[in-house]
Amino acid sequence: MRGSLARRKWIDLMSARDEHGAIDRRMLLAFGASAVAVTAAASDAIARHDGMLAGPSEMVTNSLPWREGAADAPDAASPGPLKFLTAAEAAFLTAAVDRLIPPDPTGPSASEAGVVVFLDRQLAGAYGQGHHFYLEGPWSEGTESQGYQSRFTPAQFYRHAVAAIETAVGHANRGKTFKDLDPATQDTTLKRMESGDLALDGPITSKAFFAMFLQNVLEGYFADPLYGGNRGGKAWEMIGFPGAHYDYSPWVKAHGQRVPVQTVGLRGRAGWSRS
Repeated sequence: MRGSLARRKWIDLMSARDEHGAIDRRMLLAFGASAVAVTAAASDAIARHDGMLAGPSEMVTNSLPWREGAADAPDAASPGPLKFLTAAEAAFLTAAVDRLIPPDPTGPSASEAGVVVFLDRQLAGAYGQGHHFYLEGPWSEGTESQGYQSRFTPAQFYRHAVAAIETAVGHANRGKTFKDLDPATQDTTLKRMESGDLALDGPITSKAFFAMFLQNVLEGYFADPLYGGNRGGKAWEMIGFPGAHYDYSPWVKAHGQRVPVQTVGLRGRAGWSRS
């Protein structure tokens, strides 16, 4: 395959002469770069797994491109005790997420949907440890359009911010913690965090934390249930999303109509069995 591709490149190069028979310099440079890239890429592919999510690459011919267990499955949130959050942090987050998404007749509250479990597992995993974040300096404040600018991993970000928020709440409310405040005061505190008016000790602002926190809560509430949130697919049911079905083509043109199938996650749903 490598020889055939290089041969076609060389034929293209030989046909790209000018009226004096000279080879076009741009084509020559392009050929050299392409040849190096093809050779390096092919050698690298042999030396490592380069499929989706680092799975092995393969060519599929005359067969369905799926075999059970052949793809990399995402890690599911395991049941059991907290893996990252302390009891005090979990108490703060439980109270806070339920003010952002309280229970009502249309759907569960954030904590009922498992959002705190989602946050705990994410902060204990690759996201919390900043595996895909650039965390080297310099750490300038930056602008909103520049995205995350902190030196801290998300896990460290939460740990510092939650402690600073509880300290600020205690100073303003005679030693109370956030979970002990009445709902109206909790809402006021969250609004001050969103605007940045809640002053915190340390390097993290309340506004920066609130932006990350709100995004993570929404992710947990509507994520696939295997990550710990959206327990039982209830958030999907609330908005009429049936989940990870194999094929939606029959409903592509059914605009505004509810898809008449049961909600299902990446790992199926209760009651499923293999035959």
